[in-house]
Amino acid sequence: MTPRARVADVGDERTRSHQRAWSWYDWANSAYVTTTGTVLISPYLTALARADACPGLPADQACRTDLSVLGVPVAVGSLAPYTITVATIVSAVFLLVVGAAADRTAHPTRLLGAFAWLGSAAAMGMFFLTGTNWQLGVVLLIVANLCLGSSIVVYDALLVRIAHPDDRDAVSSRGWALGYLGGGLLLALNLGLLQVHEALGVSYEMAVRLSLFSAGAWWAIFTLVPVWGLRRVAGTTREPVAARSGTVLGAFTQLRSTFREMRLFPQTLLFLLAYLFFNDGIQTVIYSASLYGSEELGFEAGQLILTILLVQFVAFGGSLLFGRVAGRFGAKRVVLAGLALWTAVVAFAFVVPAGAYAVWLVCATCIGIVLGGTQALSRSMYSQLVPAGRESEFFSFYQAMERGTSWLGTLAFGLIFQLTGSYRLSIIALIAFFVIGGLLLARVDMRKGIDDAGNQQPAIV
Repeated sequence: MTPRARVADVGDERTRSHQRAWSWYDWANSAYVTTTGTVLISPYLTALARADACPGLPADQACRTDLSVLGVPVAVGSLAPYTITVATIVSAVFLLVVGAAADRTAHPTRLLGAFAWLGSAAAMGMFFLTGTNWQLGVVLLIVANLCLGSSIVVYDALLVRIAHPDDRDAVSSRGWALGYLGGGLLLALNLGLLQVHEALGVSYEMAVRLSLFSAGAWWAIFTLVPVWGLRRVAGTTREPVAARSGTVLGAFTQLRSTFREMRLFPQTLLFLLAYLFFNDGIQTVIYSASLYGSEELGFEAGQLILTILLVQFVAFGGSLLFGRVAGRFGAKRVVLAGLALWTAVVAFAFVVPAGAYAVWLVCATCIGIVLGGTQALSRSMYSQLVPAGRESEFFSFYQAMERGTSWLGTLAFGLIFQLTGSYRLSIIALIAFFVIGGLLLARVDMRKGIDDAGNQQPAIV
């Protein structure tokens, strides 16, 4: 077993000012995730590809001509999901190296800023997507998503530095809440621009391009808050493992060692396995909700946009609520209760009548309540289970494993629809992900896992 690295003294880093500065990165990057990643880039990239493959074809007619991507024929409608898939697969590998390298740097916030600003530059570069320039869009989307994931690895690991074990549930929840608020605010502003673009004398295409630019600029500007506010926060180790090998080569050396040592942390591995299942269920609900609402329930685009905004702002309150309740009953109990609520919400969605928009909004409100809370508390729980001095490395597994398996739920959703022709049966099948994830999480012995990792025990887990 590789000797455990000496952990730098946290000293006075666990202050409210550091915690507030840290949480602003959720606010910063969520604007890109919501405006660009969730709403705008996929349809806009598809429109650019359509203009190239089928110039002059009316919008209400299907484009039957394939694109050529590195000599491979790709359907116009598949370009955006394929691009996101490539970015996801590349991230799953790259983030492991990022995590190992991040634990070896003395100034993690500089690394956070470097990834964030490179990603935001790619996001702002989407302003130049026009005409048939879908190739640039593919490159920028991959770069932005890769940098986003890398920055989040560093960001999540900093939670250990700036929050005492007893405070992490609340601090993580406040960060998630701020992210939903920031993402929802910019999305509302951009959707307002798209609604009134004609009155402002701006074309719809320009309104989309301005919105894409605004998400990148928001990400870049507000990243200044954590980078400056945490500038004196040191790296997790004073003496990185295999320092003489250099940061990159040493990162690969350390990564090989970690793969061998993972068996020494069985509770951490069990938590990761549980997280893969229930988080996959959560992500699939997020990705498929609009499709379910439009195709199965018959709602219009405007109604679905309002639904997204409702979920964003309700999730702000839900994150804070879950964080407060976890302070009394423990994060594990609250997450398990949240998974039970997720199961009920999915069952509720199954019985929403077609066209019943008011009932749909009630369902969306329930999703918002449990959405941010379960994700925020999962992050803080995992932070208790990673070995001291190797937080970024283990959080890279957290992010990489999430990306490496996030297609399972959507695959199940699509296959069930293909076999049955019913989106209702597809949505109800997602209950299995929450049930399996909950059963696995119930078996995690948090106290033992914290001891195995050599961490201080919080009062309540």
